[in-house]
This record gives sequence, structure tokens and C-alpha cells, in this order.
Amino acid sequence: MKELFFDGEQLAGFQKTSMVDYPGRLASVIFFPFCNMRCPWCHNGWLILGGKENGKDESGGALTTLNAALSHIEKRRAVLGGVVLSGGEASLYPHLSALIVFIKNLGLRVKLDVNGTLPDVLEKLFSSPESRPDYVAMDLKTAPLRYAAFMARPEPKEKIAVRIERSAALIRASGIEHEFRSLNLPAPYFTEEDRSALRPLAADSLWNFRPLVRGNCLDPSWNLPPPAPPAGLMSATR
Repeated sequence: MKELFFDGEQLAGFQKTSMVDYPGRLASVIFFPFCNMRCPWCHNGWLILGGKENGKDESGGALTTLNAALSHIEKRRAVLGGVVLSGGEASLYPHLSALIVFIKNLGLRVKLDVNGTLPDVLEKLFSSPESRPDYVAMDLKTAPLRYAAFMARPEPKEKIAVRIERSAALIRASGIEHEFRSLNLPAPYFTEEDRSALRPLAADSLWNFRPLVRGNCLDPSWNLPPPAPPAGLMSATR
């Protein structure tokens, strides 16, 4: 296979076709391995730890190369409406700007999924028309001052909170189509206090709440079904 991208041997997960990851568009999805967060409920648990280079791991995940993914995208660009760059955490990928330029030069739109911990990356991408994504989705996981509890490396809670707030502000001011996303997690992981703390970050933007997907979570205990409510509570709600 010919070299399409200068970093074409970079490994990533790849979904050839998705009808749900890019609103209103048929898209391919590239999932970058590794993440700087360790959310126990992460549904790509195998991926954020690096995945497996060959074959599939116990969760059914597998990695391919960017060249293989981009070759498929190039062949199907006439029917695809866009490409989603996700993860793991896509903003950790050092050549993200060049990859966005490459995909846009194929005539395809780019959606970027981020956790908001790296606002400098977003600012750089947004500063150039060639590297500006066409759609950005940022996860709002919990109150900004609680993010430190889920980081892979220790970090002052005030420092990470400032970065989360700055990312949200950059996205809102960018003029790029965007959304914020939160999971409907049980307390104490997501509470009304968290929702109140995050509301200014979303402001008037679209803020979607999604169900928790169990099955490939980083912490295997999150793959178990939630406990049934007490019998008294069940009878009281009939």
C-alpha cells in the first residue's frame, strides 16, 4: 500500500462506517490510543491503555495503521460525509493538525472529539483555516474542580479546572459547529452540583446527555448491570 500520510504507520482504532458519530453525516471514525485521563466508566478502556497491535484483545478491540484507515477513506470519499477523530484522546496525537489538513484536502469534513484538557492544542488548530475542524465535541465529565481525581498523573485541581474552562470558552468562541456531552452517571460521579458547575461552560451551546455504555469499561466493575432498587422503592413507584 502506498504511503498516504507521512506518519502513516501510527496505530489507531478504525470504524469504517458510522451513522451516529458525526451528526447528519455518514462518517468513518479514527480512534487514537492512549488518554491522559482514567475515567473508570470509559467505554474504550482497552484503547486508552494502548490497545493491541496485532489481532484483538479480550474486549474485541484491534488497531490498524493510519495508512490503512486513510486508504479506505480515500476510496470511499465519494460516499462519506466526514471523518471523526476520537480516542482515547485525539488531542494527544502530535500530528493532529497535519492529519486534519490531509483529510480536508480529500474533500471531507472533520469532527474532533476531545476531553478539553489540552486547550493549547485547540487554540493552535482553530488559528488556521486549513486545520480548523468542522465540528467539535467536548466531553463535560464532572465539575471542573473534580477533574483532577480522574487524571492519569497527579495535577493540582485548580490547574486542570482552568484548562477545562478555557477549552470550553475557545470552542464556544470559535464559530465552529460544536456540542458538549455528558454521561448520565450515577452519584457521586455526576450530581446536580456538577451539572450546575458545568452549565456556564456549555452556556447556550448544545449540551447532550448520553447513557452509560457498559461492556468495555476501563474498570471492569462498571461493566456489571446496576443494582436493582430496594423492594420498597420499587413498590412505591408502581
